Amino acid sequence: MNDLSNALTETHQNHRHCCNFEPIPTVALYILVFLFFVAFGFSIFILIVVHNAIFFISSLFLLALVLACLIWNVLNWSKNRAILIFLNSFPESDLSSAKDGQLVKITGSASCGDVSLESSFEKVPRCIYSSTCLYERRIFQSKAAFVNSRCYQWSLAYSERFSTDFYITDNKSGTRATVKAGSGAKVTPLIAESTIINTTSEHRVLSTYLRKWLGDRNLSTEARLLRLNEGYVKEGSLVTVIGLLHRNNDVVMIVQPPELISTGCLWKKLLFPVDIEGLILRVPESASIVGLTSISKRPSNE
Repeated sequence: MNDLSNALTETHQNHRHCCNFEPIPTVALYILVFLFFVAFGFSIFILIVVHNAIFFISSLFLLALVLACLIWNVLNWSKNRAILIFLNSFPESDLSSAKDGQLVKITGSASCGDVSLESSFEKVPRCIYSSTCLYERRIFQSKAAFVNSRCYQWSLAYSERFSTDFYITDNKSGTRATVKAGSGAKVTPLIAESTIINTTSEHRVLSTYLRKWLGDRNLSTEARLLRLNEGYVKEGSLVTVIGLLHRNNDVVMIVQPPELISTGCLWKKLLFPVDIEGLILRVPESASIVGLTSISKRPSNE
């Protein structure tokens, strides 16, 4: 079993940081700021000496374009859009003809290996991946139950995210392969989560089951604004995996690539390159909609 909770917490903290400009490198930002001040100072000099505002207006227009491009990339990075575009454009592989050491994209039915998972809140058995995230929102004059909680925004208070080794049966060839997503593996999950608990300012009373779930994890059970999201991939689900193919006699495995995978520059979408670490795990949209429908049957307000 592979615990991905720490990686999730680090990612969430980066998203919350007011100075976070992923995926733009910090060095590139410093260079852009330096060039802007140089160009802005020179344009002011031209405006004062020559009384020509064209260069000054052009500098402001160029600055607006650069800022728009940066903001566009930051917003899309938080939604994993570059990774999703890369995943959709990557050609499907055939396990029967793919070579050892080749980066492959396989879509097929998932089945559990020696270890299966159970979703934390819904208690769904026989899963290959499970993620449960508890968020807290603190309003003015309310007491935060968690140290990292901030006013007027949802803060990640607790998370459980796990993956495990599983089997995938290639839709193209029918070949079965072992996906090494278990202990020690780096995994980038692109699995949608559904909100199954969402307390409101008018109705903050926590259900008995939710209070028990919080108590079992030594979390505060006091009434407050909470949101609980959960997502999972159950055995038999259709999944897509991108990883490195490894053959050893008759054993076929998909393991994490030794190096980062880059999406490359997506010029048509004005998106900068994004580096992806480890295996990529995704549920196709049609299968994801079915799974989320079954999750959302639980009332959203507790």
